[in-house]
Amino acid sequence: MHADIRVETDDFDVAEEWAAMRARLGGRAGAVVAFAGIVRDHAGTDKVDGLFLEHYPGMTEASIGKILAKASDRWELTDAVVIHRVGELGPRDQIVLVLVAAPHRGDAFAACEFIMDHLKTDAVFWKKEHRPGGDIWIGATGGDRERRNGW
Repeated sequence: MHADIRVETDDFDVAEEWAAMRARLGGRAGAVVAFAGIVRDHAGTDKVDGLFLEHYPGMTEASIGKILAKASDRWELTDAVVIHRVGELGPRDQIVLVLVAAPHRGDAFAACEFIMDHLKTDAVFWKKEHRPGGDIWIGATGGDRERRNGW
């Protein structure tokens, strides 16, 4: 399986990433599934003005690599791309892109959801929300862990 993991401050172009994956695939895959995450302007009932993400270079990519390896062990995957942004992000900014290619759609859908559920809980990032009342560090929620544990 080809795997591409990028942690960066720059925005990404979903169409460009999709086209690059399709070019790599040739005829080896029958399905590509994409998930793009966007920064919300709220957390529950609280207003969120932005988000700051920190990471530890090398460690973060390794943690994502482990997630992709687990997905590849469970499903027949051809290609996977994970792009996660760090730094200052505002509401409506793209934050994460997961693209998964597989010979069959079931594997692609399941692996994409598995990867995203594990990114929320197992990838090494520190996230701080900017709220009107002050900044707050956030982590995985009980719901995030429940989804991950459901796998």
